[in-house]
Amino acid sequence: MWFEILCGLVFFRFFRRFFYDEDEDLLNNDSSDSSAIFYVATRIEKIYGGKAYVGLRIPDADSNSRQNIDMVLVTKGAVMVVSVWNLTGSVDIDSDGSWVTTGEKRHKKEKHPSLVDETKRRAAILESYLEQRGVTLPEGYLIGRVVLPNPNCRVTYAIDSLPEVISFDKWSELKPEPKAGFSNWFKDAFRGGKSDTQEAMHQKLHFSLSTAPMWDRLELKGDRNILGEFIEFKGKQEDMHALRNVKRSKVSRLVIQKSSLFGGLGGSKIQVLYASRDYRSEGASASEWMEATVKSSTEIVFQPLNSQKTRKIKLSSVVSASLSA
Repeated sequence: MWFEILCGLVFFRFFRRFFYDEDEDLLNNDSSDSSAIFYVATRIEKIYGGKAYVGLRIPDADSNSRQNIDMVLVTKGAVMVVSVWNLTGSVDIDSDGSWVTTGEKRHKKEKHPSLVDETKRRAAILESYLEQRGVTLPEGYLIGRVVLPNPNCRVTYAIDSLPEVISFDKWSELKPEPKAGFSNWFKDAFRGGKSDTQEAMHQKLHFSLSTAPMWDRLELKGDRNILGEFIEFKGKQEDMHALRNVKRSKVSRLVIQKSSLFGGLGGSKIQVLYASRDYRSEGASASEWMEATVKSSTEIVFQPLNSQKTRKIKLSSVVSASLSA
């Protein structure tokens, strides 16, 4: 009897290992929040123009740490700190001002500090950082918004009535408006004319944000994105040798160009294009890309944002990677 049970457990683990990719399931969970941030950034840029900087890690002198800022949208009239919360279930405000989410399936309740207050705190940290870099914003120029883009997120009136909160219903109805005006929740972010002083400030602002510390980004197949920190490569010795020059200090971007099904007994191969880090320009031309050929089983070890565990992701599943300085 015990022999049959042991055989059953072995078979179950074998089945689970080869027919159910648990790591892939966890990877989907890790990518959902990051993908929501990029989705919001892309849509806001298309609707209102401007430039969105995603996945910032702004130094905070008070806590001696780096604070996460999902997105900063820069327009001609304002700087907006946007916090994207991919919440599901119902969301309400507790008596102490905190936010309480109730899950859809297990009705599990989770308590969060006020997301509006948290966004204002992060905006203040960003403003202090910009001042240290010589960018002083006019009073009222920096504002904060909380976006809840998940269609399965239901908010109470207490949440929906907050001017800083963009619930899913408001988000789904958001459309470009005539130049004469913008929607009530967004119009205060687009005001003022354009002057030489403002133009100079914007140049400093864009430079400061484009060179600010950021999370690394993985773009995966299936239109998925993950913010976090690149740790290292894992693979055969010859593959590690081929990737020996791909280091954070030297490389800013990776692109998985193509795969080959004719790798012989060694398995299929993929080509990794990588661009040298160059602080003098924003990107590398085609002639500046270098190439390494490795087995498709070679992995990237990556620490997703807000996750306690590292993930091993096959390079064959990666479209591109951006590494912060």
